[in-house]
Amino acid sequence: MTIRRIYPSDLPDIFYEEPEPLEDGMRKAMPLNHIRLLLYKYYDERPDVLVADGYSYIMYNRANGYDRIDPDLYITFDVNAERILKAMPNFWVWNVGKTPDFALEMASPSTVAADLGRRRDIYQRLGISEYWRLDYTGGELYGQPIAGERLVDGVYAPYEVHTKADGSVASHSELLDLVFSWNEDSGFDILTPARTRTIDPVVIEREARLAAEARADRAFARADTERVGRLAAESRVRELEEKIERLRSQQPGQQRRQR
Repeated sequence: MTIRRIYPSDLPDIFYEEPEPLEDGMRKAMPLNHIRLLLYKYYDERPDVLVADGYSYIMYNRANGYDRIDPDLYITFDVNAERILKAMPNFWVWNVGKTPDFALEMASPSTVAADLGRRRDIYQRLGISEYWRLDYTGGELYGQPIAGERLVDGVYAPYEVHTKADGSVASHSELLDLVFSWNEDSGFDILTPARTRTIDPVVIEREARLAAEARADRAFARADTERVGRLAAESRVRELEEKIERLRSQQPGQQRRQR
């Protein structure tokens, strides 16, 4: 699936809003882009999954163009992703036939109130199955680094967040069957359900390469050990043969034959 990014210059005038302060945008850009890239790559081979970011609006009221919302990232399952992308810069709910299934916001001081209030209410009202909030400050803005919610009887209910002894946290998305994690030193990551491995293809490739190199090193070490052992065994055999020959040469009969 090809991801098409939409930039503000592509949007009709009606859709312009007060821009986010530059400092806010810069502080959240790196962790947000990391999460976006992980999910883009994860669903890249799925033509029935649309992964889109905040440069496009979700338009949910055909009668009023101002009824729209732009999550930092959203995912829609069981759709023709290519057809939706061709209709961009916006996600037209009445054309797609459904709302997105997943929405995510990255905290910033200028949007935190809306993320916890108005935006959350809209996502809930639209029936977006899961709403996730990530706070790169570690919880200074949202109160916790990771907060995920799922719709239960039309109302958002929080997912459990697990905290380790080192302060890192993780929470499982039932919809994606993935785990969002945060660590003060390494920041955000997305893990497999067993929480044992990142889905980051760069890290996976590096780990595979290192594992292959380690296997090759072990194989070389085993071969070298076997070679040294074989040489030592051959040396011992030669020594024994030489000793046997010396003993034979010292026998009386052997000495008489020599005279």
